[in-house]
Amino acid sequence: MKRLILAALALTAAACSPSDEGADADGADAAAAGEVNIYSSRHYDTDLALYDDFTKATGIKVNRIEAEADALIERIASEGEFSPADILITVDAGRLWRAEEAGVLSPVDSAILTERLPAHLRHPEGLWFGLSTRARVIIYNKEAGAPAGLETYADLADPAYRGDICMRSSSNIYNISLLSSIIAHRGADAAEAWTKGVVANFARDPQGNDTSQIEAVAAGECRISLVNTYYLARFAGGDADQQAIFDSIGVIFPDQSGTGTHVNISGAGVVKQAPNRANAIAFLEYLTSESAQRYFADGNNEYPAATGLAANSAVERLGPFKSDTLNAAEIGRGQREAVEIFDRAGWN
Repeated sequence: MKRLILAALALTAAACSPSDEGADADGADAAAAGEVNIYSSRHYDTDLALYDDFTKATGIKVNRIEAEADALIERIASEGEFSPADILITVDAGRLWRAEEAGVLSPVDSAILTERLPAHLRHPEGLWFGLSTRARVIIYNKEAGAPAGLETYADLADPAYRGDICMRSSSNIYNISLLSSIIAHRGADAAEAWTKGVVANFARDPQGNDTSQIEAVAAGECRISLVNTYYLARFAGGDADQQAIFDSIGVIFPDQSGTGTHVNISGAGVVKQAPNRANAIAFLEYLTSESAQRYFADGNNEYPAATGLAANSAVERLGPFKSDTLNAAEIGRGQREAVEIFDRAGWN
């Protein structure tokens, strides 16, 4: 009976996949090498090319299901021991922490992953591994001028910037993870005082996404905001109108004299009940190879997670910076407290 259930679930996973075929022309090599079942919340076309390249290199067929991270985590948990999922791929340390809390990931001990990835981009117990990074930076309206004294995240709470700041909602995972990192570095009391200070400096109620924050700052609707670097790189490498918006924006990498600028990750982990565990680990190791890292860097303007690899030109236009080396697992652990602080501060 268990075999019948497993077979049915495997067929369901393949049927739900937008593309359940590997890149191998006749399928013979893929059949011999087996398969790997990926549950991913990333929705980038370049990821499809990455999957195809993995199949060409290994003969392992890639099946995939795409959905939002929370839905995928819940699905894996509900499927339990019969889950066909081998790997969960998602964006943000907070979502990886949710998968960890749900108990759906299993530790991986890989010398290749340890060698290629810096320690702060790996879970201490090997439950997940960072695949790419993005920095959360301060932007300002160039026409209004660089805000005097604005060098750190802490400075955003300075009353000197009253009425200058626009932000997206506190429910956004990027903001939650930033506040979680502040809690880890400075403690909950300081983080709450900072949050209240930033709220007092709002030019408008929180709204929109990172793209709309960039457009608002460029248009002079507010002077200052926080955004992820890959959104800026999209404008830098876009059409004439987008480049004009980018040229009207100044960028500050915060905390260069201290802990460094907050970075977050896309990451992946092997599912606890993975039916194709060896293939899953092989796929994880492939994702940290130079060729795969180029897909992450070039396809979505992210920074490679693997040591020693350069970002693409659009991201490099933002300039070099010192990044925070707080382990991404710590960013995940502070999520719940960060949400509570945001609520008390009235950052809606």
